[in-house]
Amino acid sequence: MRGIFSCNPNRSPACDDELVGQNRRVRVHQRPPRVKLKMQRVALIYNPASGQLSARREAAVQDALNVLHEAGVEAQAYVTTEAGSATRHAKQAVIDGCDTILACGGDGTVHEVLQGIVGTGVALGVIPLGTANALAADLGLTASPAKVTRILLLAAPTRVSVGRIHFLDGDGNPASRYFTVAAGVGPDALLMSRLEPRLKRRLGYILYLIEAFRLLVTHGFPLFETVVPAKVNGAVRVVDVSQLLAVRVRSFGGALQHLAPGASLRNGSLSLLAFKTRSKMRYMMFLAAVLARRHTFAREVELLETATVECRAPKGSQDSFFVEADGEVLGSLPARLEVVPHSLTLLVPINAQP
Repeated sequence: MRGIFSCNPNRSPACDDELVGQNRRVRVHQRPPRVKLKMQRVALIYNPASGQLSARREAAVQDALNVLHEAGVEAQAYVTTEAGSATRHAKQAVIDGCDTILACGGDGTVHEVLQGIVGTGVALGVIPLGTANALAADLGLTASPAKVTRILLLAAPTRVSVGRIHFLDGDGNPASRYFTVAAGVGPDALLMSRLEPRLKRRLGYILYLIEAFRLLVTHGFPLFETVVPAKVNGAVRVVDVSQLLAVRVRSFGGALQHLAPGASLRNGSLSLLAFKTRSKMRYMMFLAAVLARRHTFAREVELLETATVECRAPKGSQDSFFVEADGEVLGSLPARLEVVPHSLTLLVPINAQP
């Protein structure tokens, strides 16, 4: 049968051609034009001991690499061997000319990779394989490693702001870390310090619940001082709190969901949850309301918006106040938290709104 190929001029260049013949039309489907990928050279950094399914880690990482290689992306995997090695791998990947680094693990792995790429043009992608995957949940990345990798191939590199916390390390020396999810001072950091890594891998969130209950029973919730800039006249506001949590994501995923309404990686401010109470009952009531997604903020639990905040122990206090960021225990007070504007290129999936 002879025919004529024609295309409707009002349709896109990628439209289907129409084969016109004797009283019949047959659609001839053209292959869509190849999408130019935003990543060309990738370092995939993974933690072999992250999460409860560490025995499957190698297969999951290989699945992600296969997706990248099939798409024509040059990619290599780097395994973390100790604390700090993910940061070293990330810094070396920047030097070697990688345009993208994929952090394959939990929030702790992402946190370490973050320290090596803030302020560069290298993009960060997240493949969730840890116990806690809050940043991935905020981005809507909850599928298998292979599916998440396919999503990231088409994700938009987006410049976002990150948090930064200054503190005293274990030796009493000044130090600082960047964070994407949240940073806290008080019981949440103490909780993180009590999580034994081996049990965390075995029990996952169950261990968080166990330690949270122990904390409620045994901890005294001592108060420390926070200094928040006022919105007018350059004055400051000093607030006594037992817990301060600076949130940067819209959703933590799971039961927590939208813990701090208004928080976003696109914001130039910190959303602060300030617990101005030592009452264990008030803590439990707020947590129950969060789980029911009915929490509100009032006099004892306040939601504040600020670009910076300082935390310090009361004069003469003998209490220890731990500091954490992205679930990693860092050190102690005094501390200062701030936002570093537009300092990270993050791979944001299409239709995601972090």
